[in-house]
Amino acid sequence: MIALARDELSLLNEAVEKITAKAGEFGLDFYNMYFEICPADIIYTFGAYGMPTRFSHWTFGKAYHKMKTQYDYNLSRIYEMVINSDPCYAFLLEGNSLIQNKMVIAHVLAHCDFFKNNAYFQHTARYMVESMASAAERFRNYEFNYGKEKVESFLDAVISLQEHVDPRQRIRQRPKDDEEQKKCGCGRGSCGGHQHQKTPYDDLWELDRSECQGHCAEKPKKFPAQPEKDLLTFIMENARDLEDWQRDVIAVIRQEMLYFWPQLETKIMNEGWATYWHLRIMREMDMTEDEAVEFAKMHAGVIETSRMRLNPYHLGLKIFEDIEKRWDKPTEEERKKYGRPGGEGRQKIFEVRETENDISFLRNYLTRELIEEMDLYLYKKVGYDWKVSDKEWEKVRDGIVAGLTNGGFPCIVVEDGDFNKRGELYLRHCYEGIELDVFYLERTLPYVYRLWGRPVHLETVVDNKKVLFTYNGEKNSKKFL
Repeated sequence: MIALARDELSLLNEAVEKITAKAGEFGLDFYNMYFEICPADIIYTFGAYGMPTRFSHWTFGKAYHKMKTQYDYNLSRIYEMVINSDPCYAFLLEGNSLIQNKMVIAHVLAHCDFFKNNAYFQHTARYMVESMASAAERFRNYEFNYGKEKVESFLDAVISLQEHVDPRQRIRQRPKDDEEQKKCGCGRGSCGGHQHQKTPYDDLWELDRSECQGHCAEKPKKFPAQPEKDLLTFIMENARDLEDWQRDVIAVIRQEMLYFWPQLETKIMNEGWATYWHLRIMREMDMTEDEAVEFAKMHAGVIETSRMRLNPYHLGLKIFEDIEKRWDKPTEEERKKYGRPGGEGRQKIFEVRETENDISFLRNYLTRELIEEMDLYLYKKVGYDWKVSDKEWEKVRDGIVAGLTNGGFPCIVVEDGDFNKRGELYLRHCYEGIELDVFYLERTLPYVYRLWGRPVHLETVVDNKKVLFTYNGEKNSKKFL
């Protein structure tokens, strides 16, 4: 921790105690908090890596240079960084004024409450600081044993696909019992002379499915049997030419992406929740006139809007405030139609904080009135200019939601891992009206080839026509389907 003047440190410690107590009074439930004060180069290093410790890669250096340059030219500023862990660590920027740190502490406590209680964070690993440190040490050993250039080249390939994971992999689709059982030739289905009757123990027959192979005339199975969304897992488990250390690298990148994924899914909610509570907690703090003005300026900067992008702090705050108002003071129509008695606003926002993600949050609570009040719209590029394309409230809401689906990344699935019976990889883009960036696509396919070791195909839609892009190890090609 950076050394501070005794009086200043004493005041900060006192502020932490008061703000923590006030947050508890409001009902926030968070892990034990540890605060560190860091100089700008350290906190921006943490910001670039996403964590206090992580493996080395040139992309983190690029991110650091961009963020630090913006800080040096006073274009942007990171006031704090908070880690989703138990206990929870928060890093405050050296040079923050006392009132700035008070607001940041209140903001961070609400983030921690969100991490602990939101359903989409329930399966994230809270030990990732230690896990990432261990992985970084293994990666350094790989660089020593196999060469830094080889390891970094492999990392380039894996990182290019890091968003293509399946955070819902635990949820498996049940087989169609009626159809599957009829195909069975082991006396348990219609092929055995009788119609199989459903029982509560039907899933146990899956354990004996291998017994059917010698009795049933099954069609050759597709590989994979169902389209596989988790591209990293599929490659890690099925690529033939990968070494053990390379599979470990893929596993680490995938695990780290799964750790960050809930933050992608709840960015608007998380920042809106933290902004909502830092505003209310700070209103309860004793402030001088100068401190009140400084706080007002800082809060205004946090929720400042832009013509070309959504501010998650502002949007999330407005929705939470609107929910609280509508459940506290429902209209007569809402009382009759939904049975809202009133006075339940605070209870409702805690319920929303616990159960929703950004997509359901916006679909359920971004109303016509809010969209009109915030003057939200959709826009697109026409020629060299950007033009407003739609202001109809439902289309605006659905357009915002569409941009958040799958964390904002295109959905790519493995359709065939043995395409052409030569072990080639056939991928399919789940097209939903938004085309892939062809330049980026053609730059990425060689990385997939690097991992898979055989030709790679990607089916997508360009100008409303199905197109198959292929990389064979030497060059890209495409053909219309």
